[in-house]
Amino acid sequence: MALIVAPEEIATGSASVTPFAWTPDPVQARASRLQRFIDRHGFPGYDALYARSIEDPAWFWGAVVDDLGLQWVQPYTQVLDLSRGLPWPRWFVGGRTNLTVNALDRHLAAGHGDHLAVIHEGEDGAIRTLSYAELHREVEHFASALRRLGLKPGDIAGVFLPMTPETVIATLALSRIGAIYVPIFSGFAAPAVASRLADCRARLLITADGFYRRGHLVAMKPVADEAAAQAPSVERIIVVRRTGAPVPWTAGRDLWWHEIAPGAGDAGAPDDAGADGSAAVMDPEDPFMIIYTSGTTGRPKGTVHVHMGFPLKGTMDLAYCFDVRPDDRVLWYTDIGWMMGPWLIMGTLWLGATMVLYDGVPDHPGPDRLWALIARHRVTVLGISPTAIRALMRHGDDPPRRHDLTSLRILGSTGEPWNPEPWAWYFERIGGGRCPIMNYSGGTEISGGILCCDLLHPQAPTAFSGPIPGIAADVYDEHGRSIRGTGAVGELVITQPWPGMTRGFWQDPQRYLDTYWSRWPNVWVHGDWVRADPDGFWYILGRSDDTLNVAGKRIGPAEVESALTTHPAVSESAAIGVPHDLKGEVIVCFAVLRPGYEPSAALRDELLRVAARHLGKALAPDDIRFVRDLPKTRNAKVMRRVIRAVALGLDPGDISSLENPQASTEIPRIR
Repeated sequence: MALIVAPEEIATGSASVTPFAWTPDPVQARASRLQRFIDRHGFPGYDALYARSIEDPAWFWGAVVDDLGLQWVQPYTQVLDLSRGLPWPRWFVGGRTNLTVNALDRHLAAGHGDHLAVIHEGEDGAIRTLSYAELHREVEHFASALRRLGLKPGDIAGVFLPMTPETVIATLALSRIGAIYVPIFSGFAAPAVASRLADCRARLLITADGFYRRGHLVAMKPVADEAAAQAPSVERIIVVRRTGAPVPWTAGRDLWWHEIAPGAGDAGAPDDAGADGSAAVMDPEDPFMIIYTSGTTGRPKGTVHVHMGFPLKGTMDLAYCFDVRPDDRVLWYTDIGWMMGPWLIMGTLWLGATMVLYDGVPDHPGPDRLWALIARHRVTVLGISPTAIRALMRHGDDPPRRHDLTSLRILGSTGEPWNPEPWAWYFERIGGGRCPIMNYSGGTEISGGILCCDLLHPQAPTAFSGPIPGIAADVYDEHGRSIRGTGAVGELVITQPWPGMTRGFWQDPQRYLDTYWSRWPNVWVHGDWVRADPDGFWYILGRSDDTLNVAGKRIGPAEVESALTTHPAVSESAAIGVPHDLKGEVIVCFAVLRPGYEPSAALRDELLRVAARHLGKALAPDDIRFVRDLPKTRNAKVMRRVIRAVALGLDPGDISSLENPQASTEIPRIR
């Protein structure tokens, strides 16, 4: 293994050598899907492939479709049409397809129907599996039921479910008939569910009676009822019997899943269900999904995704960055409401692999639950957020040590920037120092990643190897000039189209243009501060609207937070900027302590000294406040804007995506 420098050196940028933590294994690299793609097209190496992929996007994405063996009902005649301008590309013109054909039908035609598609484990320990043939049959049954209910291509349905096999079946069945689905976080309160259903005028809502978290029943049907009352477009509610708990019922509107779409072989299942459960023939640009994302102000944005956009981009990333193959078992700790839920479903199925779904929390009933699950199902690819790793670290090294994690070959992470210590713990304690961490960052509007790692490049702690093939990423200064490779901090931008880019915001195209395309002509501005160093490594430093500016000196909150987490007392922290008469802005941090440490003035002063030692006095925090928890989304992203708004007594904007809304009420007022 190559040299790993001390975490404090990484946090402050004082390391004098590139801190390789992992270097490619030549045998593994040669056998990777990415290297085989490079060899297939005769490139001398990765750099030549990447250059061609951004110089000629039409060639590259056509080559990806061919390499992945994707099928068409009718072949396309043109890969890319930019006649409407860069923000509005049309891909695979003239083609006809349906995303479920590539997720299901082609695998059955190839004789892989017995291969496992889904492994599901609930928090209660119950395990269910579906082969590709079984999943195909279940999707056809439910698609048939949806058609009998009058759902047509273009109609919209909300999917408000925990991560169960029914979630996979429902999303695929809606796509199969040409309908559009809206994935909704299973933990949302009624107003958040209602706002999404009402905005897109959904006709149908699919939900469950409830689910279990830490052994407690979380009721969903009453939330669905309240949301439907606020969204008059909803005509029907289909309910999955998940827990068996009694639910309120509205006759004529509410329907049990198991009654309208009994599983294959169940009593009452129609023999000819497949006849009208067949795949609708769709244009590649037809929408299949609207994912709502929360903004700083105003209503959530409905990002529109199409049949040959989001699935293709996610599949490409899983294939060439994560090296997923049919014999892989992929577990990404997520929810259907975060883009990683649909990404996991479609990416694994398009590649013929097996998804592992866990419907529960990673440390219940014991701190080793996630590690036991990985060992039990022989998971090979694991994805988890840095925040979740920080939470699991609190339990110590013993929980993962109890279980055989040698099935793992790839580790993944996304959602936020890493701090050095949890990155190193994940790498050493979970991956045994042998599994690369595919640090992955992009967004809902991207359909996957902008930056990632792969099996061909060495890895540095917390870093990205660089942009993903097909994504023309750059770093711009405030004047729109490229500063890539200089080590200077700038805006993350993209200068060429890709199939996964959102087709705008639902019924609000101008908001889409204003959000991403208004700063520089024909340049997508993503909203992240990023640094691309001369050695080729990239680092995301946080959202550009989170950036701290102290007396004219700019710093990302992740750098401040990384400095604090080098102290053994700090589990995690969030840094915000607070107005100051002299400096313009000063930094205030909110810190969560590890078990065994108590807030005190002495500890506060000690942490301030630690931060000053790492960052310099000019950029050290002005104050540190201790809190029990930080407001986070369901995908474990710390919501700094909410923390800042509450601390300053401002309107926090849309907070519907918070997993723990009580945490925001406990943030102390600064002034």
